[in-house]
Amino acid sequence: MGDPRGFMTVGRIDAGYRPKEERIFDYGEVEQTLNEKDRKLQASRCMDCGIPFCHWGCPVGSKIPEWQDAVYKGNKAEAYYILHSTNSFPEITGRICPAPCEKSCVLAIHDEAVTIRENECATVEQAFEAGIVVANPPKSRTGKKVAVIGSGPAGLSAADLLNRAGHTVTVFEKNDAIGGLLRYGIPDFKLNKRVIDRRLALFVDEGIEFKTNVNVGVDITKKELLKDYDAVVLAMGAEQPRDLEVEGRDLDGVHYAMDFLTQQNKVVSGQTIPENVRILAEDKNVLVIGGGDTGSDCVGTSVRQKAKSVTQIEILPKPPEKRVDNNPWPYWPNTLRTSSSHQEGCTRRWSLNTKRFIGENGVLKQAEIVQVEWTSENGRWVMNEVEGTTEIIDVDLALLSMGFTQPVHNGLLDSLGVEYDPRGNVKVDDKKQTSVDRIFAAGDIEKGASLVVHAIQAGKVVAENVDAYLRNGK
Repeated sequence: MGDPRGFMTVGRIDAGYRPKEERIFDYGEVEQTLNEKDRKLQASRCMDCGIPFCHWGCPVGSKIPEWQDAVYKGNKAEAYYILHSTNSFPEITGRICPAPCEKSCVLAIHDEAVTIRENECATVEQAFEAGIVVANPPKSRTGKKVAVIGSGPAGLSAADLLNRAGHTVTVFEKNDAIGGLLRYGIPDFKLNKRVIDRRLALFVDEGIEFKTNVNVGVDITKKELLKDYDAVVLAMGAEQPRDLEVEGRDLDGVHYAMDFLTQQNKVVSGQTIPENVRILAEDKNVLVIGGGDTGSDCVGTSVRQKAKSVTQIEILPKPPEKRVDNNPWPYWPNTLRTSSSHQEGCTRRWSLNTKRFIGENGVLKQAEIVQVEWTSENGRWVMNEVEGTTEIIDVDLALLSMGFTQPVHNGLLDSLGVEYDPRGNVKVDDKKQTSVDRIFAAGDIEKGASLVVHAIQAGKVVAENVDAYLRNGK
């Protein structure tokens, strides 16, 4: 390493966020950046630890010590090439990844992990500014054609690597723009969509063809798909949201979180949403049901829409501030996470279950919630209501952010005739091939809803297997 003792002389410094009083009035990215000198100093903290647990913790196997060293030494091209060698979208994971690499960093033992995620984002941005990142189309083509269905992180990762291998790749997307979850599920204040467009422009120059507003299974049949392409990769994600089947679910004002976020992302991009279907938090008491990242995004979006109040509830108990004894380093810490959106104004509550929604003339007005406690019975966690803790709270907009259960079966998947596993995901073998010959699957569609970085890795794995299949017939 360039400075194996850097971690002893330089403390961790996070770039932090733009001032709250400024950022809540726009959808610009909230994270700030350090200057180049300070970024090099942060990279110098990556020590010669012998066993890089960060590499073990990273789903895409990023060679973190190597590119940190290059950043410290000012070798921008080398840093980018090493980083990009394992990840098609380091500029995206550098913005939205929860950084399991940092949680497994040796310095995390003392809560002083290297700022890997921020260094990653800075490395890519510096490479773009320096003109290092340019289109690099394959020098020859194999003559094989691959269709990728779905343009989220798994589909784009697979498309990139299959194209690099020389296959002719076409990506089909049912929506009006490429990006899937990245485009319409993540707010611009976390991921500016120009970041996606910049990478897509490179993909086009490298030979990938994109087709939007195409509903495969309707506009293109299974027979046509298998006739025109040598292999098909299914990467449509797990889009079936978990519902809340309680009294009042059908009231006007109860919506899925993703519908709310998608609308706002479209508005930010310049599209117009008809007033009769627009979901707005302005001047409303907002209840976000679900404590994950999507719920946090709903909080930040509601604040920017000038909600009257925002409350986020979670059915599970409040996580501890610090690791507990049975959750040691270097494993992922099951601790309380506070996002920039939470800091902008939100009441957070835990161990609460929603019993019913209460309305007036078909419009949501209140919600009935109750405290719950969790006990272990025969190795299973069981939830019970706490007697006497029921309360009624004023709610004008309820956003269901409780995750996703499985891919949508109706339509393409059922028409293809693929098998499902017991959880309702597309069943694949160890080569990521489905029960239908020449059809593969990657990402949330076969693993279940997970992180963007896991989807990128799934795209890498399926691309390797599709490439081997096309070249060797297996």
